[in-house]
Amino acid sequence: MVQFATIAVALLAGAGQALSAAVESRPGSLPSRRDMHLRDEGLRLVKTSEDDPGTWMTEEEKFENLISKKIGFMDITETIELESFGLDSAAKIAAVAYPSGPSHQTEANALIANARQSNLETWANGLANIYNRYYRGSYAATSAAWMLSAVQSAASSNSNIKVSQFSHSYSQPSVIAKLPGTSSSVVIVSAHYDSVGSSTSGRAPGADDNASGVVVVLEALRVLAAAGYAPKNTLEFHFYSGEEGGLLGSRDIFNNYASNGVDVLAVVNQDMTGYSPNNVIAVYTDYVNTALTNFVKTLVPVYSSLPLSLDRCGYGCSDHASANSAGFPSAYVCDENMADSSPYIHSSQDTIATLSFPHILEHTKFTIGFLVEGSYF
Repeated sequence: MVQFATIAVALLAGAGQALSAAVESRPGSLPSRRDMHLRDEGLRLVKTSEDDPGTWMTEEEKFENLISKKIGFMDITETIELESFGLDSAAKIAAVAYPSGPSHQTEANALIANARQSNLETWANGLANIYNRYYRGSYAATSAAWMLSAVQSAASSNSNIKVSQFSHSYSQPSVIAKLPGTSSSVVIVSAHYDSVGSSTSGRAPGADDNASGVVVVLEALRVLAAAGYAPKNTLEFHFYSGEEGGLLGSRDIFNNYASNGVDVLAVVNQDMTGYSPNNVIAVYTDYVNTALTNFVKTLVPVYSSLPLSLDRCGYGCSDHASANSAGFPSAYVCDENMADSSPYIHSSQDTIATLSFPHILEHTKFTIGFLVEGSYF
C-alpha cells in the first residue's frame, strides 16, 4: 500500500532541484519530446495529487523522498497518457448499472463454503518468506516466479482458465488469470504482490502489505476453478507488481486495457486484509467509482460476518486508483481504516505474526460473493 501525507508537495519541491521540472504536457495529454528525453535519461515522472503536473526525479530520489516516507504517489513515466482515457470513458461508466444489493446468495454461499483458511496460511507464509519483493530489487524475479507458480496452481483444476504474465519495463511482471464467460465484458479482483522495507535491499516480508490481499484473490480463484464455475461475464484475477513504486504494474495494465477497448465493468482491489484491531472490513470512498462502491458496501454484511467501516485514503493509495485514472469503475476494500491500519508496513516487522487469518478468510468470502454477483452485471 502507498500511503498519503500532506507534506508530499513540500518534499517534492526540495527533491532533485536539477532534475525536477514541471511536465510540459498536462496530465491526460501525450508525452512531449522533452518528456521522452527525460525518460530516456532514466528519470521518473511522479505526481502526488490529481492537480500535480508531475516532477522528474531519479529512482533513488523517489525512494528517499516518497516511498520511505510513505507518501502516496503515482509514477506516470510510461503512462503519461493514461488520464485521457478516464475522460473518454466517463459516459460509459455512468451507463453501468449495478444492482441495489446482492441477489445470488444461494449460488455464492455454496462456493464460499469451500474456502479454506489453511490455504491462506500456506500461501501467505510462502510469499512472506521471500526476503523482499521490491520491484527493482534482487528478489524481483524470484517473487515473480513464485507468483506465477501460485496462480497456475490455484487455477490448475480448470483448463478454461488462462494464466499469463504481463511484462513491464522492470524485471517483475504482473500475473493475470482469466476465467472466460459467455460475455466479453470483464469483472476484475486484484491485489499487488510486491513489497518494500526501510531500504530497497532490506528485509520486507510484506505480510499484511500485501501478501494478505494476494492470498484472498488466490483462494477465490482456487474455489471458482475447482467448482468449474461458468460465469456470464469474464472474471479476471490480477496480481500486480510495482505497486510500491507508484502503481506501476496496474497503470501499465489499465493503460493497455483502455487502449484496446476492453469492456471493464468493475474492479475491486484489496490491499491489506489481515490486520484489523477493530475487526471490520473497510471500504474506501475516494478515487473510486461511487456506484460500484455503494454496491460493494451492500455485500460486506451479506458475505462476511464483519461490520462495514468507511474511510478515505488520499491520493493514489493503491491500485484501484490506476483503474480509476483509466476510466474504469473501481472500488477499494481494506482490513481497517487509515488511523488504525498496521504500523508495521514497509518494514521488517510486517510479518505473518501480525496477521489474523480468520479475518483474511472473511475477506475471501466477500471476494467470492462479489465475483458471483459481478458475473451477472
